[in-house]
Amino acid sequence: MTASPLFLGLPDRLDDGRTPRAVIFGAGHGSTYSGKDSCGYALAANAIRAASQDDAPLIEHWDFDLGGPLFDGKPVSCIDAGDIETIMHDNAGNRARIEAKTREVLSLPSVPILIGGDCSVTIPFLAGFADRGPVWVLQIDAHIDWRDELHGERFGYSSPMRRASEMPHVAGMVQVGLRSVGSARPADVEAARVYGSRFVTAREIHAEGAEAALRHIPEGVPVVVTLDCDSFDPAIMPGVAARTPGGLTYTQAIDLIARLGRRARIAGFDLVEFYPPADRDGLSALTAARLLVNVIGATARQE
Repeated sequence: MTASPLFLGLPDRLDDGRTPRAVIFGAGHGSTYSGKDSCGYALAANAIRAASQDDAPLIEHWDFDLGGPLFDGKPVSCIDAGDIETIMHDNAGNRARIEAKTREVLSLPSVPILIGGDCSVTIPFLAGFADRGPVWVLQIDAHIDWRDELHGERFGYSSPMRRASEMPHVAGMVQVGLRSVGSARPADVEAARVYGSRFVTAREIHAEGAEAALRHIPEGVPVVVTLDCDSFDPAIMPGVAARTPGGLTYTQAIDLIARLGRRARIAGFDLVEFYPPADRDGLSALTAARLLVNVIGATARQE
């Protein structure tokens, strides 16, 4: 557990015995690469928590992103469980702890909301849904993350969607926000297409809105959303390792989440690849915090 302020001033438990609708937890490290220091990602969860504190007294106020107060006039239904322990280069141990925490939250049952960490944390997060399938995966990202391995590591930040495609409980995948160039080679793109992943570029979202992605997701299905912060345009999310022009706007992202919550069911959410050392004036942390507010609001409004 962490001693830092909890997200949005939320409690770490509900004292009236109710089961929380959603549980936030952080994980600083997933599968790190030998010789590569990824300590900066471990700062993300607490930077986002800190950025949320100004709004902590306002959770009962009207939120125009949500069309009402955060919990829609009902009691608080989300808690912040703090951070699980992760250790640099303890790849197998980190994955085991993240998967175990995800399973624990799902058993309540609650919607797990994970704050990473780089996107290698997504692999054990998705693995935690093995007994809750079938689920769909909505990846919001500039890149497809379909490398089978990178630098000898098969569970690193370039491989989460390839590993997800191998999970029997993953029924389908939509990858939205794609643009520019990344680690994917032509063979990786072809492998994703053969699997049946639906690609939706950032340009398609700019032209058509959320429907360009949501039309690929069957109505009513449970969906695990994984959002890489480089899906956003760097003008509002400079705190990433791979800044790429042409990304999604904040409004496009929250519209995608809100409409997904009405079309299907948000079963889990992770936010990854926020790198605080590259942030500018706390802008990325603020954008990430407001995005998570919208995720909490969407889960509070689900049946």
